[in-house]
Amino acid sequence: MALVTTAEVCDANPQLIVSGELRALQPIFQIYGRRQVFSGPIVTLKVYEDNVLVREFLEEKGNGRVLVVDGGGSLRCAILGGNPVVQAQNNGWAGIVVNGCIRDVDEINGCDIGVRALNSHPMKANKKGIGEKHVPITIAGTRICDGEWLYADTDGILITRTELSV
Repeated sequence: MALVTTAEVCDANPQLIVSGELRALQPIFQIYGRRQVFSGPIVTLKVYEDNVLVREFLEEKGNGRVLVVDGGGSLRCAILGGNPVVQAQNNGWAGIVVNGCIRDVDEINGCDIGVRALNSHPMKANKKGIGEKHVPITIAGTRICDGEWLYADTDGILITRTELSV
C-alpha cells in the first residue's frame, strides 16, 4: 500500500465499507516493530495463553503474509516474544497481529517487521501446542478469515476479502 493510507482507502471506498468487503479493526492495538506500514494475505491462528503454534507458523517462510493471532484477548502472559519475531523477520513475514500480549519489546522494536498487540507482559506463555490453524476468528469487533488481506498503518488496520488495487 505504498503511499496510500488506510484513511484514504476508507474515504475512497464507502461502497466496500457498506457491503462489508472492507472492515476496520477497533483501535485497540499498540504499534511495535520498525515497520509501521505493512500489508499482505492473512494466515489465521486461534490460541489461548500458548505460543507453540505461533512459533511453528513463524518458522515457515512468510512470503509477505501476515499472521493474525486470536489470543483470546488475554492480558495474563505474552504469546509472542523477541526470538519468534526475529525469525519471522528473517523468514519474510510482513507482519503479525496479536489479540493478546507480547514481550521483549525492545528486541521486537529493533526488527524490520510490523507487529500489533494489545500490550506487553513479562510472563511467558504455556507450551502445550493447543490451538486451531486457518480458522475464522473474530478480533477487535471484526471477523477475519484465512486468505483475506490486511493493511496496517499508524491510523489503523483494515481487512478486505481480496487484495486492493491501489
